[in-house]
Amino acid sequence: MKITKRILALVLILAVSFVIYGCQSDGDAGGSDMSETMKRIKDTGKIIWGTNAEFPPFELRSGDKVIGVDAEIAAKVAEKLGVELEVVDMEFKGLINALNSKQIDFIAAGFTIEPDREEQVLFTDTYFRAVQTIIVQEGNTEIKGAADLEGKTIGVQSGTTGDFTAEEYTEDIVRFNNALEASIDLKNGRLDAVIIDNLPAQMIVSENPGLVLLDEKAAEDEEYALAVRKEAVDLQKVINEVIAELKADGSIENWVEEYSLSLQD
Repeated sequence: MKITKRILALVLILAVSFVIYGCQSDGDAGGSDMSETMKRIKDTGKIIWGTNAEFPPFELRSGDKVIGVDAEIAAKVAEKLGVELEVVDMEFKGLINALNSKQIDFIAAGFTIEPDREEQVLFTDTYFRAVQTIIVQEGNTEIKGAADLEGKTIGVQSGTTGDFTAEEYTEDIVRFNNALEASIDLKNGRLDAVIIDNLPAQMIVSENPGLVLLDEKAAEDEEYALAVRKEAVDLQKVINEVIAELKADGSIENWVEEYSLSLQD
């Protein structure tokens, strides 16, 4: 009888040990599912946002701060994660390399989903639809629509969708660090046209008499999204949750209007 009780006690101990070990193993497995990106964010208590702050109303500088629609979204991502937001403002064309070399954790920069970019980064859900528009000098009779761009000298912001779009029309492309620089060259007669997203184009034209927007768009509509490293599926999930919340409560639409109006004051 004593032997039987001892055997039962031993079996019970083994069963409890198995349950405890199983729970610990499950916890360890859950931890191992965390991406390298997310682990570093949690360990350092900060997330690094990469952008090019020359694309109003999505990102622009106000003194030492970067503000705009994307800045608001980035702040909400950091808040959701409970970490500090750090901003790295750099040339647009260097953003993907900076992301994949782990200098930044995500890109928010009026960043369009493009097939070649999808090979290099993991995109989030989209949050804004944009149009590529054409700026010309007022009184230009040669360029009345997209077809008239064939063979013309076109200014673009380097590495942007406007850059890719211009390649469909001409080999004579002049690339700038930002669209404002391109528009100044257009105003001074050194370019035939500039291709850029609609919202910044409207602002540039409103602030530069002598420049006008054509009615016809340069390309099909495009979607903006944030981008993370391919392995950071868990960070993508968090950002998607933030985007869904901001779309649902109208925040993104309100920010677009707010920052667009503030730039026209």
